[in-house]
Amino acid sequence: MKNLSASTALLLSTLVSSRPLLAAGIDERINDVMAPVTSQAFKIVFFTVSFGEITIPFVLLWLIVAALGFTVYMGFVNVRGFRHAIDLVRGSYDSPDKQKGEVSHFQALTAALSATVGLGNIAGVAVAITLGGPGATFWMIFGGVFGMSSKFVECTLGVKYRKVNEDGSVSGGPMYYLSRGFAEKGLALPGKILAFFFALMCIGGSFGGGNMFQANQAFKQAVIATGGEQSLLYQQGWIFGVIMALLVGAVIIGGIKSIVRVTSRLVPVMVAIYVSASLFIIFSHLSLLPQAFASIVSGAFAPEAMYGGVVGVLIQGFKRAAFSNEAGIGSAPIAHAAVKTDEPVTEGFVALLEPFLDTVVICTMTALVIIISGLYVEQGMDGIALTSKAFEQVIFWFPYILSIAVLLFAFSTMISWSYYGLKAWTYIFGESLVSDVSYKLLFCVCIVLGSAMNLASVIDFTDAMIFAMSFPNVIGLYLLAPGVKRDLESYFDRLRQGQIRRYR
Repeated sequence: MKNLSASTALLLSTLVSSRPLLAAGIDERINDVMAPVTSQAFKIVFFTVSFGEITIPFVLLWLIVAALGFTVYMGFVNVRGFRHAIDLVRGSYDSPDKQKGEVSHFQALTAALSATVGLGNIAGVAVAITLGGPGATFWMIFGGVFGMSSKFVECTLGVKYRKVNEDGSVSGGPMYYLSRGFAEKGLALPGKILAFFFALMCIGGSFGGGNMFQANQAFKQAVIATGGEQSLLYQQGWIFGVIMALLVGAVIIGGIKSIVRVTSRLVPVMVAIYVSASLFIIFSHLSLLPQAFASIVSGAFAPEAMYGGVVGVLIQGFKRAAFSNEAGIGSAPIAHAAVKTDEPVTEGFVALLEPFLDTVVICTMTALVIIISGLYVEQGMDGIALTSKAFEQVIFWFPYILSIAVLLFAFSTMISWSYYGLKAWTYIFGESLVSDVSYKLLFCVCIVLGSAMNLASVIDFTDAMIFAMSFPNVIGLYLLAPGVKRDLESYFDRLRQGQIRRYR
């Protein structure tokens, strides 16, 4: 490891020593151009509504109501379908017969998880606790549990209305169930308009949350691990971005099959590394756990004034939960649509595991580590820096391990979101080699931009694009949910009667 670090330092030194002032200038110019754009986009998407003295961004209310509504309407499918979802991921019901699609249930899950289990679980949780206090964790968990139902509905629809091309490749997601599903109900034009808007926002989301935020926080952690302001990387974000862009580009050229080959191996490894370190710290401070959970619950319902009251804490918790697990956003159905199955509902079951693993398990572990450390009350730390410092208090060498985990998280998220954005791009511009290459080049350019921008600008752009996707998506879910419910009850009936066979 020492030899590797030395050679890496030598390489970076060679790259940056000749033009340090120009490099710093590039970072500053990129940020100056992008900051006003991201600020305006944030204001448009996060407009607020008021109920007496309570003010809340409408988009969060939009997602909260949908998650609660689908949970009740689908008969708490997030609970009664949980065990069956695990069996499906294990392949217990995989038919040996040839089915349409490109990837297995497990591969589809890891591809979607690689997009959600990312820096939102590390940096995003830290942001939520910094702004909302420990109580934000409670609302993150709440959002994750009920978000499982939204994820079930949208991913079932993603398979139900997908487009299977002549070469066997699949295109799916909200673009297709909005256009095709609405057309079935005699609403072809509104469906096409909503599908176009979703695709446009999805492209922006792929450049923002699925790319720039990941690159930004990966670069920041790399700087921390290599010496902070004394690091050779300091203010050289664009160089870091170029290296990441080359690595990402090498994978995404091969499409979804290339992506799932990487994510099916990468996701279990990176989750194991991060969860193991989190559990080590938590079990090392078992005596502090009751106090940590007490602060989470009390902070959720009786927070200090500095955190903006109960509503302020709820907003921060739900915002980070939605950004982390993307339930109701409409991104995951694009990956799940590629699954090999003739039963759309089965992929809805598999998909509901995502918010549970992503938010209820991994985000909660991050939150507990930060709360136990007590560092969230200090000024001057946010995002990945806070999480890194919290881990470092117990494991002094952990920033180096976290750097590896962050790079893996960022890398896996970027390659999955490149697929989401590509499918949205080709929906608008058509499926062709020129369309494919042009999107992937733009995606790689955004990696460089994200590495050079500051965190506030990146988060504003990220939240604006990704949350805007939820407006057309949830409208589609409401209109098409009755069909999903009929499919769900039919599936459960056939499962109870033994018509659906268990093969393992």
